[in-house]
Amino acid sequence: MAATHFRELDVWRLAMDLAKATYVATAAFPRKERFGLTSQIQRAAVSIPSNIAEGNARGTTRDSGRFVGIAQGSCAELQTQLILSKDLGLGAVSQVDHALELCDRVGQMLLRLHQSLGRKIRSDALAH
Repeated sequence: MAATHFRELDVWRLAMDLAKATYVATAAFPRKERFGLTSQIQRAAVSIPSNIAEGNARGTTRDSGRFVGIAQGSCAELQTQLILSKDLGLGAVSQVDHALELCDRVGQMLLRLHQSLGRKIRSDALAH
């Protein structure tokens, strides 16, 4: 992962799309949610591409894997918050659904990346 700049990673690009989609979706939330669920959703969404980038910039497979794991946690957190907002009737259903769809795709990509990095770490450990 360290050999590739984070901006070249498909998962980072899709995570950025997800972050933008959550900002669009939360823009329609009631003003009273501005410091509640809206803020929580936006922070979780921004955390995903941020952790992918930070792990990549650290330069080691182990660090990359750790930060991808953190991004996975943020993705699950975001998915939970989007489902809750949908259940509460906040925002436009189509926008929340779009963000949920992107969240699912990012989550799947993060899982595969995390598994791949784990295999590389194990392989490197056996080689030494």
